[in-house]
Amino acid sequence: MPSIRPSTDVLPVTEFRANTSAMLTRMHANRRPVILTQHGRGTAVVMDVEVYEGLLDEMELLRDLHIAEGQIARGEGIPHEQVVAELRERLLG
Repeated sequence: MPSIRPSTDVLPVTEFRANTSAMLTRMHANRRPVILTQHGRGTAVVMDVEVYEGLLDEMELLRDLHIAEGQIARGEGIPHEQVVAELRERLLG
């Protein structure tokens, strides 16, 4: 995801509301989220659906890696050689 540019990607919610179609078009084109403010404070983030889905996928992968690292640290992992041997046996009989 491209980095956020405060000069163009942080907008008051009233400005976003007044120019929603143009803002969404720009957001989809540049793939950067828009941070909406209300009373001078960040209140919401609007982003392209594909970018959002990519972030969810990345978070899920990072959670899985964290779980796997914990399992390995506890000695719950299976050595690579054993996995390869078991897969070969299953696939090649």
